[in-house]
This record gives sequence, C-alpha cells and structure tokens, in this order.
Amino acid sequence: MSSPQTVWIARHGNRLDFVNPNWFNTAKRRYDPPLSEDGFIQAKQLGKRLEKENIGHIFASPFLRTIQTASEVAKMLDLPIKLEAGIGEWHNPHWMSEHPETHPKKLLEKDYPHIDWNYASYLVPKYPEMEVTMMKRMAEVVEKLVNDYSGDILLVGHGASVIGLTQGLTQETPSFKASLCCLVKLVKTKQKWEIELGGDTAHLREIEEEVRFV
Repeated sequence: MSSPQTVWIARHGNRLDFVNPNWFNTAKRRYDPPLSEDGFIQAKQLGKRLEKENIGHIFASPFLRTIQTASEVAKMLDLPIKLEAGIGEWHNPHWMSEHPETHPKKLLEKDYPHIDWNYASYLVPKYPEMEVTMMKRMAEVVEKLVNDYSGDILLVGHGASVIGLTQGLTQETPSFKASLCCLVKLVKTKQKWEIELGGDTAHLREIEEEVRFV
C-alpha cells in the first residue's frame, strides 16, 4: 500500500531589499530582488532539512529569491526546478506600481542549471491582482499540481503563497504565520489534507522577529 501524498510548502529566505532598502531605488528589476547574505544561509538550512525527505518534484515561483531558495534544495535532492508562475508573488497594487518584471532565461540559465526550461506554468497572474483573485489562483494551481504529479512535492513561494496554497488544499484559513524560509507540511489522509507542520522554522538558526510579506 502506497504512503499518503505529502506537499511541502516553503517561503523564500530573507531578501536583499529587506536588509538594504536603498537597493530598490536603483534596481533594474526592483520587484525581483535576490536573497540577502543571510537569506542564502537560510536556504541552505532549508535544503539540509529536506535532504532526506522523499520529494519527487520541486516547483518554484519564477522570482529570483524563490529560485535561489529552491536551488539549494534542488542541489541536495538532485532534482530539477519547475518554474510555476501560478504560485508566484501576489501582484498587489499596494506593493507594486506595475506588473513585476522577473529575470529572463538568458540571465538565469547559467547560474541555475537545475531549472527545467521545458516546463510551462499552469497559470500566469495578471496585474493588478485582488487578494481574492490571488487566493483563487493558488487554490487552482495547487489542486492541479497534486492531481497531475504523484508522490511528494515541494512548492517554494512567497508569504502569500504559503497561506494561499495551504488554504487551497485544506479549505481552512491557516492559523500560523508565514515567516521567511518557513516550512509547511501537508499530508493527505483519506480525502482530506491535514497540516502536520505549520510555518515551521526549527531548521533555521536565526528567525525574524517581525513577519513581513512585502
């Protein structure tokens, strides 16, 4: 008898513009910052945490910070990364003044060899995006992924992704906070998804005091 499917959901590590807010003012792609120095450390700790888990597929938001976080796990597990725009950042007009530009393939393929460029996203968000629209797309995409991919999967996204994807599967509003580089573990028992870990940060040596989504 096969074991129940597990879905892991992680938020990216700390980002450069959280550490250096001035970065935003001169950046070419200001809504697509890289991880900060401690963000890379967090991503490595996440990779170490998931090293022995039976994950068969990694999906990541197409933003640089999520790609960099997923890459540390992909190295540990020797798995490709499928870029899924449907689990990408909430295109919130209060956070962004225009559709967020992400790094193009030509800038990513050299540094991130684990990316599977043959994979095509199920859903691409539009700007501006209301919260209800974002939550709906998260639910649609995660339902599609668990139906189309058997075995355990990892989704690496953003604060809004962690909450939206969890709610999309469990049909319940999560009570935990989605802090930087946190981890959620959802297991399907019978026909219902249960939260085994919610916003877990036990794998991190340092944890942020204030949870920020922006």
